[in-house]
Amino acid sequence: MHQKHHDGPQRNELEKSVVPMQAWALAVGAIIGWGCFILPGTRFLPLSGPVASLIGLGVGAVALCIVALCYGVMIKAYPVAGGAFAYAFVSLGRVAAVICGWGLALSYSCVIALNATAILLLTRFLLPGAFEVGYLYSVAGWDIYTGEVILISLVILFFAFMNYRGNSCANNLQLTLSVSLSIGVVALAAGSGINETASIHNLEPYFNEMHSGFISIITVVALAPFLYQGFDTIPQTAEEFNFDHDKSTRLMLISILCGCALYSLVLFAVSIIRPYPELLAAEYPWLTGAVANMAFGKIGGLILAVPVLAGIFSGMNGYFIATTRILFSMGRGKFIPSWFEKISPKHQTPVNAISFVLGFSLLAPWFGRQVLVWLTDTCALSAALSYFFTCFAAYRFVSQYPGQVNLPFAKSVTILGSLISMASFLLLAIPGSPAVISRESWMLLAVWCALGFILYKKRAAELNAIPIRDLQFMLLGNNTRPLLFKVSD
Repeated sequence: MHQKHHDGPQRNELEKSVVPMQAWALAVGAIIGWGCFILPGTRFLPLSGPVASLIGLGVGAVALCIVALCYGVMIKAYPVAGGAFAYAFVSLGRVAAVICGWGLALSYSCVIALNATAILLLTRFLLPGAFEVGYLYSVAGWDIYTGEVILISLVILFFAFMNYRGNSCANNLQLTLSVSLSIGVVALAAGSGINETASIHNLEPYFNEMHSGFISIITVVALAPFLYQGFDTIPQTAEEFNFDHDKSTRLMLISILCGCALYSLVLFAVSIIRPYPELLAAEYPWLTGAVANMAFGKIGGLILAVPVLAGIFSGMNGYFIATTRILFSMGRGKFIPSWFEKISPKHQTPVNAISFVLGFSLLAPWFGRQVLVWLTDTCALSAALSYFFTCFAAYRFVSQYPGQVNLPFAKSVTILGSLISMASFLLLAIPGSPAVISRESWMLLAVWCALGFILYKKRAAELNAIPIRDLQFMLLGNNTRPLLFKVSD
């Protein structure tokens, strides 16, 4: 465990052990989860059509690449754990950091839980009834079984153990999963594309005939904060990079483009093999699974299980890493109890943050998947808000230190990134928007915000009593740059 100090508090630091391929795998694995294999049949084809969805995926990827450029500016300037949480503090102060950090902690934790319950959807498809034993109760139409609770709990415990053992274990596992995911998706697209029934005409109608092409495209673009959330896990581990931070921007851009390619390949596989209106009319329980069986025969489900499980597991592992890092950073800054900043002397990992995420995740199988879907819908709001905080911080940084940013048209890029982030937030929040979150999600978000307000009020006096110089050191280390907002204390 590394500790640094000036004439004030001590500061724990994480070990620098992450290499570029591991950072790429962290982001791609976090971007691609169960949604990649379920959305073609539930959102892309029914609401937009195949070509409109492909265009929307591309436009959304470009928009998030602009946001990623802003993250790149901030990673180089402030290479610490915490990501957007630390950037919010740098640019706007304590309250903004609390809002951003609290939202991201929920967002990342819920993605772990939702990916965990996705395993049950896969087992119910491949092995119906195998784990549906020991019926307990139902929540929002989802049946809870003892067998499934045990299965998910064991998976969660495994990932907690891998994260506890150290970066080499967790990151090498992430790399293996992300490569397996990519190979599996390519195999699915190839098998579907060379099938004797495959035809370019199966993609007709290219757009949803119920509304305009623009609406068909924007319906998918509005999902971009959710679809590509995961590239921002790279900034969470910036403190652990064992390479030049200049490479982080390229890694984030590559991960977004890889995510776009994988989403597009799965969508292509589903829509090219048969006329997609017929597939939708058949009302398959899981359209991607049905297409895999068409492409590969009876073993299609087993072949598809490889990339699906890799996507689920890499999402769980990636967000496990990211969640523990933001909790560690918040604990180190005293925004939450300092208990969270404890590092294992043997494995150099944030052991208490890992224990907390483990406990939270183990609650997931007891609440049912539908409740987690409602809760996870609020995560896109948190993601969009964190994007805005980061882009605004980057704007302030390039305004104050224009000579230290190696990015063409840096100020324009940060302004555009801020506008994209705010537009993403509004598309999720404004009633009537194609991506507006549900009423149940708003209710759960209100509960989370109320809980966060109560906890902040309890810590506000202690937090505000910490001299800004000490707080800056605990969050940012020996970074000599002044904060980007006017300090009044």
